[in-house]
Amino acid sequence: MAICRLPAGYFRNLGLTYLPQLECLGMPKIAVLYDAGQAVLSTFDLDEVLKRILQIVRDYFHLPNVAVLLLDQEAQTLFVRTQIGWDWQPGTICLSVQDGITGAAALKKQPVYAADVNQDSRYICAAQSTRSELAIPLMVRDEVVGVLDCQSDKLNHFDSETIELLTLFSTQASIAIQNARLYSLERQRARQLEAINTIAQQSTAVMDLEELLVRVCSIIQQAFQVQHVSLLLREEGDLVMRAHHGTLTPAIAPGGRISASKQPWSNIIATHQTVLENDLGAILETARLFKESASRLSIPLISFGQTLGILTLYSATRAAFRDNELQPLESVADICANSIQNAHYVERVKQLAYLDGLTGIFNRRFFEMRINEEIERARRYATGMAVIIADIDHFKRLNDEFGHLLGDEVLRQVSSIFHQQVRKIDVVCRYGGEEFAILLTQTNEQQALTIAEKLRRQVQQWQFPGVPRPITVSAGVAAFPAHGRSRDEIVRAADRGLYAAKQEGRNRVCMIPPSQAATAN
Repeated sequence: MAICRLPAGYFRNLGLTYLPQLECLGMPKIAVLYDAGQAVLSTFDLDEVLKRILQIVRDYFHLPNVAVLLLDQEAQTLFVRTQIGWDWQPGTICLSVQDGITGAAALKKQPVYAADVNQDSRYICAAQSTRSELAIPLMVRDEVVGVLDCQSDKLNHFDSETIELLTLFSTQASIAIQNARLYSLERQRARQLEAINTIAQQSTAVMDLEELLVRVCSIIQQAFQVQHVSLLLREEGDLVMRAHHGTLTPAIAPGGRISASKQPWSNIIATHQTVLENDLGAILETARLFKESASRLSIPLISFGQTLGILTLYSATRAAFRDNELQPLESVADICANSIQNAHYVERVKQLAYLDGLTGIFNRRFFEMRINEEIERARRYATGMAVIIADIDHFKRLNDEFGHLLGDEVLRQVSSIFHQQVRKIDVVCRYGGEEFAILLTQTNEQQALTIAEKLRRQVQQWQFPGVPRPITVSAGVAAFPAHGRSRDEIVRAADRGLYAAKQEGRNRVCMIPPSQAATAN
């Protein structure tokens, strides 16, 4: 085989200092190998190292088809990281070390040569023009890190001298790849430590839970270079998607709920153990949570022995996560759990200012704060929301007949009935006097009517101690966006529904038609 002479300035174009006297015609081949080795060892960027390896092999040995396959030690597979001349694109092929001429080279830890690929049963076609193939293991010490695959469009293209020269070059290439990997790993660890520090700082600086969760997802996604991150928090036997960040497509709506009794969630919660799923291909889209996800790493958020939720990382690639990534991610999860616990505590402290002293439920100040938040959430995610305004019928007469102490007890018990009959995500407030306002999230007008009617019946059927006659309530219902798109429009429509219920004889639920609400607004 004729080894071509490289053009003047070749190694200089790779960004190297070179020896001009070695570029003379007839220079020793070992000198070129020396300079080639210097070329690949002069950078720590893995993609640049691989690019230079392929350029040198292609130009010096005049080969049309060359590739570097890197070894995944855990999966024992070879994947094409970069190539020239192949019909396949990088990232589209992954071979077991049991397969192909490249696999044979990795297993034997020595070059494998097929002088005529059509006569070798191990051959896997990567380019239609290939007639002979030489696979050389890339090794550091006694460990294979990859395979340099050289293919020619000529039969028996590689002679013993060429194989020897390529094998010598591969040792330099192996060291360059390993150095680049170590450098990349150190940079990754530095980013991860920085992320841990940033999250720790954020946890003390940000006490609003929603803002904290969004920031944490963003920091983790960037620092750990994964495609998507989500935070699921436990609520009433479910896991709720409270925040997520990344490039994949959600399979459930923001704020969506999944049962905590399903796998793998129930196992994570029960055992407090991280679960690594390397292939999600067999499970349903909704169970994957993000449509393109092929692998998932789920880490419990544990604080004071309780699992508050689950931190999940996703990739569209199978087997994307490694065991050596678990420790820093579990450290992040611990910080997140404590931050969430702190934010919950601050939230509870804040809520004390929003509680009604008599009934123990939220007051009107809290209602006014939350209604705008719920309207904005419903607008952003198109999930709907509704308001119920309820009033205890003939409450003044009750106070006059039985006294204010009994009247106060009726208020407490009605508020307790309302609180127990709605979901935890809904908000029950004492709106003023004997009037209550209830915020229903992710609810349309028909659902809100059903809930209001259930509350009315529960109060009517309740036996109030010391009161010889039934206590009843009237209620008005309004929903976003049917009855309006602002706080004033929705509350006005609910008030008009309450007024209609009183006019029609009390102890009933009314909702004005959306067309009338539009006219009134």
